[in-house]
Amino acid sequence: MANARTATSTRWAGVPAGRRRDERRAMLVRAAYTLFGDEGEAALTVRAVCREAELHTRYFYENFAGTDELLAAVYDREATALADALARALDEAGPSPKVRTRAGIRSVLRFISDDPRRGRVLFAEARGNEVLAERRRAAQTALLDGVLAMSNIEDPSLPVVIAATMFTGAMTELAQQWADGRLGDDLDAVVESAVDLSLALHTTAAKHA
Repeated sequence: MANARTATSTRWAGVPAGRRRDERRAMLVRAAYTLFGDEGEAALTVRAVCREAELHTRYFYENFAGTDELLAAVYDREATALADALARALDEAGPSPKVRTRAGIRSVLRFISDDPRRGRVLFAEARGNEVLAERRRAAQTALLDGVLAMSNIEDPSLPVVIAATMFTGAMTELAQQWADGRLGDDLDAVVESAVDLSLALHTTAAKHA
C-alpha cells in the first residue's frame, strides 16, 4: 500500500493541480471507453473503471457523480470525434452533392471501422440508458444538420428537409448495422448503395419542392 501511495505521489509530482485533475479525468474516460467498448454497460462499475485506469476511487468521485455521468463523457468524446471527421470529409469533398454524400457516408462508416468500439458507444449498446438516449437524440439532430450540409443547399425546402430527416433515421440504422457486422465487410459496396438510395430520395424530394 505504501508503495502504491509512493507511486501515485511520484506520478503527479510537480504537475499543477488543475492539470492533474484533467489528466485523471481523461484516464477515467479512456478506461470507461475500453470497458464499455469491449464488454458493454454491465462492465462499467466504479471499481472496474478505477482498476482499469489504475487510480484510487477518490479520483473517480473527484470528477464524476457516478457511472452515468462518466458514460456521458465517453459518449460526448466519441460523438465529437465523429462530428469532426464528418466535417473534415465534407470540407474536402467540394460542392457536388453526390461527392459530398459519398464522403459523408464513408466518413461515418470508416470512423466505426477504424475502432468498432466506437460503434458500440455511439449506436449499439445501452438503448435503455436514459443518459445515452438523451445524447443520441441530440446526435440525431446534429446528424440531420450534417445530412443537409451534404446536399449543399443553402435554404432547403420542406420536402428536402423531410427527406433529410428520413435519411437521418436510415443513416443511424445503417451505422448500427455496420457496427454490428450485419452488412458484410465491403465498405465501398455499402457506401455506394447508400449514396444511390440517398440521391434517389433527394431527387424525389426536389421534384416536390
